[in-house]
Amino acid sequence: MKHALIAVFFGLTACASTSGEPRPLQGSLTYGGKSIHSPYRPGTVVNHTFLGAFGYRVFETYVVQPDGTLKLTSQSTGPDFLWR
Repeated sequence: MKHALIAVFFGLTACASTSGEPRPLQGSLTYGGKSIHSPYRPGTVVNHTFLGAFGYRVFETYVVQPDGTLKLTSQSTGPDFLWR
């Protein structure tokens, strides 16, 4: 029984960890299927930061594609304040 629970746990964590590409959140540059054309050269990295849900700051990284559109490559969250 113990081994079965461990197998189920690892099976569920494996499914959760393979999420693929990050999805745009409300406030992202490409949220809702928006297509933004950048004046920068292809391959240029564009950083974007905005206030997300529950007061967390969302940090996004986009890469300019050959057609000039932005592709979301990474996304992370952190607190919007610093404890001192």
